[in-house]
Amino acid sequence: MQIRELEHNDVEPLRRILQATNVFREEEIEVAVELMEGTLGKTEDYIQRAIVDDANIVQGYYCVGPTPMTQSTFDLYWIAVNPDYHGKGIGYQLLSDCERTVCTMNGKLIVVETSSLPKYAATRKFYLRNNYVEAARIRDYYGPGDDLMIYTKHFQEH
Repeated sequence: MQIRELEHNDVEPLRRILQATNVFREEEIEVAVELMEGTLGKTEDYIQRAIVDDANIVQGYYCVGPTPMTQSTFDLYWIAVNPDYHGKGIGYQLLSDCERTVCTMNGKLIVVETSSLPKYAATRKFYLRNNYVEAARIRDYYGPGDDLMIYTKHFQEH
């Protein structure tokens, strides 16, 4: 697997991957796709990288960017992996690349938001396994019984 900059031809396969995960609502997928299409090649606000297999077929991606009005905080907006590759270290590879990228940009903190719904349990465990900590929980944020879960990871001085 190789990680590279997101390309225009990656957008539709990534839409299908986001749908196949069965966790994102259709409006969330549309926002992710709009972000992909609207920011390709514009790296000052968003860094988007894809992971591709040996046949150059995209199998996942992430999108991270500096948090406005902060000095060294970054938001991890999206990370998704083809469900056929879950449990094979692809998410870890993407997250590690994301963290290295943030550190090269003098980032000191990554913030991740996710849902408390049961279908996001594997996502929450993924962040905890990768040394993110639960920093906050806002009850009923997305809707009744659907809390906003905020995870963070701090980085040392470089």
